[in-house]
Amino acid sequence: MSKKTDWFPSGRDEQLSVGKNRVTILSAGGPSWNIPAQDTRELSTLVGAADAALAEAKNEATRTPVATARRKEAFQKMEDKMRDIKKRYAYVPPLTEADIVSLGLKPRDPIHTPGKVPTAHVNVETFLVGRHELGFRLVYVTGSPDDKENKGYRIWYTVVAPGETAPADPEQLTKSFYTQRRKNLVEFGFGDSGKTAYFAVQVENDGKKGRWSPPLSLKGGNESWKRRYPCRPCGRLIHGAKASQEINSTGGLK
Repeated sequence: MSKKTDWFPSGRDEQLSVGKNRVTILSAGGPSWNIPAQDTRELSTLVGAADAALAEAKNEATRTPVATARRKEAFQKMEDKMRDIKKRYAYVPPLTEADIVSLGLKPRDPIHTPGKVPTAHVNVETFLVGRHELGFRLVYVTGSPDDKENKGYRIWYTVVAPGETAPADPEQLTKSFYTQRRKNLVEFGFGDSGKTAYFAVQVENDGKKGRWSPPLSLKGGNESWKRRYPCRPCGRLIHGAKASQEINSTGGLK
């Protein structure tokens, strides 16, 4: 199915016009482009079937649900064949850039366009999933997740054993992974039991990173544990019940 930014138009008449033009061009240049004549003949047959099916569906005397279904099927087969030819032959020698343009296609741009710097700022909220599994969700404080530069995230974390020095700021977190999911999962090994996990997140786009989220630590103790996380939207620290938890060897995060 054609898309808004696709080379294949959305209207039936326009699609048929592209198909006929493609057959004309391939019939003339196909042999010199090493495109098999069989592919051109198959496309010509499919274009002819689509043309006939469209005429039948437009004619009031022959327009029926069956005719409409035949038109849809004929155009889908024509589109699939054109996409197949494009995929297999359009961007390989001996086709030149001019040949590609003559086929109604856009030449590939070999120059990478750098991505924009992220503009969003997110907070991290955690929830228990299972034994040694901690779920998290990212909540936007500023910026929009609909913007292309704000669709990726770098999750940073580290696990510290009792008696070891805790990271003083997010720059000291040692492990990370990239994701485009706002709800995800971090799994801890059995050897991490009883340790404290520290988290922070940056919105990331094409290697460019945005602001750090407020750091979040999950630690154990002898009382009911509470998570400290920034209030939305003011950023003031507030408490939530049952959130900062110990990584436990028998009961998971308790």
